[in-house]
Amino acid sequence: MNRTPMLDLFAGELRRLRTEAGLSQEALGEKIKYSASLVASVEQCRRPPREEFTQRCDDILQAGGLLVRIRNTIIRESLMPWFREWVTVEQEATALCSFEPMVLPGLLQTEEYARALHEGASQLVGDEMEQQVAARLARQAILIRDSPPLFVGVLDYTALERPIGGPKVMREQLHHLMEVGRRPRVHLHLVPKGTGAYPGLNGAFVLATPPEGDDMGYLDNQLQGTIVERSVDVHSLRQTWESVRAEAMPHGQTMKMISEAAEVWT
Repeated sequence: MNRTPMLDLFAGELRRLRTEAGLSQEALGEKIKYSASLVASVEQCRRPPREEFTQRCDDILQAGGLLVRIRNTIIRESLMPWFREWVTVEQEATALCSFEPMVLPGLLQTEEYARALHEGASQLVGDEMEQQVAARLARQAILIRDSPPLFVGVLDYTALERPIGGPKVMREQLHHLMEVGRRPRVHLHLVPKGTGAYPGLNGAFVLATPPEGDDMGYLDNQLQGTIVERSVDVHSLRQTWESVRAEAMPHGQTMKMISEAAEVWT
């Protein structure tokens, strides 16, 4: 696992807080319902801190959110350099228009679906992969904050049929998709099964509307993502978005189709 200054900081602060509380690794492990060996592994930077582990340590050691904040920074640092800038754009956006022709968008994925995707398609393994999964889940907080962006997602029907992680993972993922789709600021649209060639099949992309200034785009590819800012390129993406959106079903019909697809995975 790649050690970062923030990972060292987390380990040091956890050790300091535990020592000041007069707790051994075994005693802390008992209080947070984790093994002493895991506490030791985190303190020695051999394991990254998971969300629940961090929250329990923060509560028991009365850290006032310090450990949670350090972990959030670790997650941001674990993102690929080219993606960090886009995540900042994503966090500040008032609206996001997302198109995915092959899989479900990262902002809508369950933990097990995201992990199965990484296991099947990523070159990362072990803790490095887990950090990427954690980073993807952390991004989803924008959809449940007090003032979430308007999220409009167009999905290809084939994404509901692709067995990412197997039947159980797919069933839970589609149920999660329905749950997210019921939020007032989320609108989902399926391109129907059997649709032939249409513009979006050239690849996934997202359009973001910032609080001020012009829209920006993000393109995904095999090597790294690309942020699109040139007006002519953003305009081209907007035209592709309108064409894709025209192929898709209304939100209500989409929700019905997702529900039916979920039952197939039972």
